[in-house]
Amino acid sequence: MNTYDERNNILTLITHNRSLFEEKLLSEAVNVRNKIKEILDKGNIDLLHNAGKLVEYIILKKGENLVAFGQQEGIAWAAHTLTLQLKLEWVQAIRRTLWNFVEQYYENAPNKIPTTNFFKLEKEINDQVDTFLNTFVISYSNYKDELINSQRQMVEHLSVPIIPISQTVAVLPLIGLMDSYRMRIIEEKVLTEISQLKIQTLIMDLSGIAEMDLEEIVHYQKILDGISMMGCKAVITGLRAELVRKMIHSGVSFENKADTKGTLQQTLKSYLVIGHLE
Repeated sequence: MNTYDERNNILTLITHNRSLFEEKLLSEAVNVRNKIKEILDKGNIDLLHNAGKLVEYIILKKGENLVAFGQQEGIAWAAHTLTLQLKLEWVQAIRRTLWNFVEQYYENAPNKIPTTNFFKLEKEINDQVDTFLNTFVISYSNYKDELINSQRQMVEHLSVPIIPISQTVAVLPLIGLMDSYRMRIIEEKVLTEISQLKIQTLIMDLSGIAEMDLEEIVHYQKILDGISMMGCKAVITGLRAELVRKMIHSGVSFENKADTKGTLQQTLKSYLVIGHLE
C-alpha cells in the first residue's frame, strides 16, 4: 500500500532536482517549450511554476486543489485564447516526466518496495492527471460557450435597431434569418424599448425578410399582441410576396394585430408629416 511518506519522498526527489525535472519536461514538450515566454506574456501563465503545483497536487492526492486548479487553468487558457492542443501536449509531457522520476525513485529506493505499490501508484497518478485534464477541458469549453453566447446576444441585440423618428414614433428595420432565438431577442428588445422610450407607434419593416417559418410567424403574432398590450400601435411595412403567400396558405395573418403598409419610405413620409403638424 502506498503511504503518504512514500508519496512525499517522491515529491521531495522532484523538488530537490527541480532543474532536472524542468529540463526533462521541456524536452518532452517539443511544441510548447518555444512558447513558454509567449504564454507568460500573453496570459501571465507561468507554465513551469504551474507544472510544479500540478505535480504536488497529483502526488499528494490533493483532489480538491486539483479540481480547483483545473477549473482556474481552463478559464485562464480560454480567456487568453490559448489552444487546447498546447495544453494537452503540456500535461502529457508532465505525466511522462513525472513517471520518469517515479521510476528513478523506485530504482534507487534503499529498501525493496513491493511491486504492488508501484502499480497502485501508477493508477493513482494517472487517475489524478485524467481528473485534472477532464476538469480543465470542461472549464475551458464552458467559458468558450458562455463567451460565444454573450457575443451572439450582443450581435443579435445590435441587429434589432429601434430608431426613434419622433417623440412617439420609432422604426425597427428587420433583415436576415428569423429563427426562434432571434425572435426571443426581438420580443425582449421591442417590449423593453417601448416601455423605456414611451413609443406609441412602432413601424416594423420586413422588406429584408424573405423567409419565415410558421413557428416564427406565430411567435411574431404574439410579439404584436405584446406591443398592443403595451399601449403601442404596430405598423408593418415591406411584406414580401413569398412571406404573404405562406401566411395565406397557413391560414395566419397580421390583419387584426397591426396596420400594414406598402413601403417603409411611404409610411415614414406620412408619419413625418403628422409629426411636423403636431
